[in-house]
Amino acid sequence: MPQPPTSPTRRRSSSGGGASAATAAALARACHPGPTVVVTALSAALAVGLGADAPTVLLVLLVVLTGQLSIGWSNDWVDAARDRAAGRTDKPVVQGAVTAAALRTAAVAALAVSVAASALAGPAAAAAHLGVVAMGWAYNVRLKSTAASWVPYAVAFALLPAFVVLALPGPALPAGWLLAVGALLGVGAHLANVLPDLEDDAATGVRGLPHRLGRRTTGVLAPAVLALAVLVAVLGPPGPPAPAGAVVGAAAVLTAVAAGAVGLRRERSRLPFTLAMAVALLCVAALVLSGARGATT
Repeated sequence: MPQPPTSPTRRRSSSGGGASAATAAALARACHPGPTVVVTALSAALAVGLGADAPTVLLVLLVVLTGQLSIGWSNDWVDAARDRAAGRTDKPVVQGAVTAAALRTAAVAALAVSVAASALAGPAAAAAHLGVVAMGWAYNVRLKSTAASWVPYAVAFALLPAFVVLALPGPALPAGWLLAVGALLGVGAHLANVLPDLEDDAATGVRGLPHRLGRRTTGVLAPAVLALAVLVAVLGPPGPPAPAGAVVGAAAVLTAVAAGAVGLRRERSRLPFTLAMAVALLCVAALVLSGARGATT
């Protein structure tokens, strides 16, 4: 039996639904999904390792996820013209899959949700996470083009574990070595992340610290900073390192070295940043395996 013709109303509804799905997919690709997922997962894993209850872990997930979404979307919004000039066809906004205006709206909406949700964790935790997001936006808007490009990464990654600790019930404060691990991981991730885009960035006026140092120096410094973060994560807690944590720490150091080697040999590869994220995951794993001892004061 032949199907009845689709009504104009139904066609419009179907077309609108398809457009909405396409926009949602483009937004998902524009949020920098890799770092967003990894940073959110790291924060939740740290909360679990510190003994947080389920509601606190879920709150950490919501706050960090929406904060990272706002940073990722604002990055592609602010960089839309620069990405077009550099021919970054991997960017949804350059492909025409999403507009810069839509990215701006999404970034502001995610920011609003993150700020509102963080308030549920208390004023100290909310202030810490607001600092994380502020640093991300400051990097996107201005600091990425300056010699201080590493500062937002150092501050934001130090404040992330501080937010998790401050979100816990009770008066706990983050230990200094935990903040140092976060800061070092942030700087190492920044150096590794920029390596594939050094030439494209320089051509569009971006001259952050890695651009000023050059590829070879940055390629050596990135794994050195990441390895130092691992050493602090393993040796920072009081008492002798837990055997399992030491083994994971050794694996993290080897991963950091691999990131540097790939960065020097494969100039356009994004593997160094992926390996930097793996180092961060291994650092948190080492912390959890050691019982997260001494992470709070």
